[in-house]
Amino acid sequence: MDTLNPNWFLKARLKTRQLLLLIALDDHRNIHRAAEELHMTQPAASKQIKDLEEMLDVRLFERLPRGMEPTMFGETMIRHARMALTSLALAHDDIVALKAGMAGQVEVGCIMAPAMALLPRAIARVKEQAPLLRIGAHMEASNVLVDQLQRGTLDFMIGRVLEKENSAGLLYEELAEEPACAVVRIGHPMLERDDLTLKDLHAQPWILPPHGSILRHRFDMMFHRAGLDVPVNVVDTTALLLIIALLQQTDSMHLIPVEVAQYYASLHVVGILPIELPCKMDAFGIIRRRDHLLSPGAELLLEAVRTSARELY
Repeated sequence: MDTLNPNWFLKARLKTRQLLLLIALDDHRNIHRAAEELHMTQPAASKQIKDLEEMLDVRLFERLPRGMEPTMFGETMIRHARMALTSLALAHDDIVALKAGMAGQVEVGCIMAPAMALLPRAIARVKEQAPLLRIGAHMEASNVLVDQLQRGTLDFMIGRVLEKENSAGLLYEELAEEPACAVVRIGHPMLERDDLTLKDLHAQPWILPPHGSILRHRFDMMFHRAGLDVPVNVVDTTALLLIIALLQQTDSMHLIPVEVAQYYASLHVVGILPIELPCKMDAFGIIRRRDHLLSPGAELLLEAVRTSARELY
């Protein structure tokens, strides 16, 4: 294979059926069941895989006594096959939607803080221009969203690239930093104080994300840098309904991104303690795949996110 030719698949006459076969083999790890799923004979399926391996000059699958396992080359081809077929399926959906007078489908992922203000504002802006655009919004942690983005199930996301090895093939456009604050129930006695220090917060009960999370690490370091021990009266949870219930029924404090806190404070669910904490998450931004051409609807939402971010941050 000419490794310098980016269009090798044209020379190889790569077939959609070969992509489907790669995915079926990944799902079943058995050439017979994969061939049956695609209504092929086993010899025909074996030949298609062999032809692809010869063109790529690599072994895609290890032939085992009880099945087939993808090699690292096979895993790469399978991942790109899934992305290619997902893209083709979305292209069909967009065409069908456009023929019906609609504006297509957009899938966007978002971490919690920008999901409170930035993304709703951007969606509202887009809906004024394209009310029939179908928008799928998914709120998860950044590592989950990056995986979905790389698998081709998201058009773009708003979050963080946490590990360098996960950033290959991704474009990152920074939007804002994410400072954190402490929230308590409405009527908490500390809400009336204007002289709070970290030492005042040290002995209080806390509701925190579990050890291993970035925000928990930043919380611990905040007290260490102030020469204080880490608070030990702690409930570890990320379950939002439980957090809200504990805040309302106790004098506990909760560490939360400022943007999220402001949203719940506007609903009079919590109050924000009058102290600026030296604690913040890494900046977040727009992340998309370098090799992915966005649909007109996705471009519209992306630009609305940029405009809304300039207004908010």
